[in-house]
Amino acid sequence: MKEEPCPTSTFDEALAGLGERLGHPFARPELLRTALTHRSFLNEHPDRPEQDNQRLEFLGDAVVQLVVSQELMARFPDEPEGKLTKRRALVVNMEGLAACARRLDLGLALQLGRGEERSGGRDKDSLLADAFEALAGALFLDDGFATARRLLLPLLWPLLHEMAASPTLLDAKSQLQELLQPRYQSIPRYRLLAERGPEHERRFIVQVQLDGVAWATGEGNTKKGAEQAAAARALERLRQGDLPPEAPAAPGPDEPPDGEPPPPSAPVAR
Repeated sequence: MKEEPCPTSTFDEALAGLGERLGHPFARPELLRTALTHRSFLNEHPDRPEQDNQRLEFLGDAVVQLVVSQELMARFPDEPEGKLTKRRALVVNMEGLAACARRLDLGLALQLGRGEERSGGRDKDSLLADAFEALAGALFLDDGFATARRLLLPLLWPLLHEMAASPTLLDAKSQLQELLQPRYQSIPRYRLLAERGPEHERRFIVQVQLDGVAWATGEGNTKKGAEQAAAARALERLRQGDLPPEAPAAPGPDEPPDGEPPPPSAPVAR
């Protein structure tokens, strides 16, 4: 059976559109092609000359880490290494980088195999985060670190702002769990309530619960960010003396359910 031809013209159009959104004409356009070529495409097209984006992803991971680290050093000049590392982890993670990729509509330009296409690969966090890192590596090789930093920072700013918005946002989930678990013998759970906004500006609403009872909500550019915001809100309420609501206790073996009269007492034997 003859293999279907690869729609190279469609891919080229997608690359051109991405270049315009990014605002960077690549001196070496083959770098951009490689950054957006997933290995599933080459598995189905072994005769194609392209490489997949894994090597650029490896390089781009270091580029993104350096861009964010440099920005954090400037924003928090007095913080020790341990806190800066935690802050960076809140920004440089799969969900956060996938959100950056969506701001560029990067999924539209991915070159995927048919199987990955059918399984929704263009909107998978893992593929989008990998492609964003590969794009960072391509920018670095094409025009150096200064250009990569200039183009990547605006995409990372919402995550950096969200992370720095409140002091309690730094690892708020861990702080909340450490405060609640000894007292209530339970850990907080997080429930996604809603997603709002277009694909490239998605907002997530998350509720924190204790023993199934709602306590506080938070909003963010990513689900993890919204969870941190909800935990930060719960911590704020704790500091104000607003304790979490108690879950209704289950009736004991000798207790009737609510609203039912107690059973008649047994006669005393004589």
